Amino acid sequence: MSEKDTLLMDGDCGLCTHTAVFLHPRLRKGISIRFLAIESQEGQELIATLPQKMRDADTVYLIRNGIPYMRSSAGIRCLLYMKWYYSMWFPVLWLVPLPLRNIVYRIVAKNRHRVFKRPATCVFPGLNID
Repeated sequence: MSEKDTLLMDGDCGLCTHTAVFLHPRLRKGISIRFLAIESQEGQELIATLPQKMRDADTVYLIRNGIPYMRSSAGIRCLLYMKWYYSMWFPVLWLVPLPLRNIVYRIVAKNRHRVFKRPATCVFPGLNID
């Protein structure tokens, strides 16, 4: 595939910023992924191509091999880009039923601004990874 896999996150969220900064040095060699802020023009254009149900979700998105994922499915699939000692957790976490994973995701998403300070600037444009 000529397009890079893309992780779309809130550029104004401290948790999302910390997540991108955490992922960046822990990616496997040869991984091609880009981080985009949902608020960016390119992010909005990409979201506009998703099915209506996904466009209305206002959440984290992962476009992997042309297939869109959101919420906990996107988050857990991020493990597949990481070094083996992180990616080995993917099958274990994937066994947790989707409704339960998404309940936990929504609780974290609802409280993220209380726990994590908003970043002064969006770091995603600097994390375009080859």
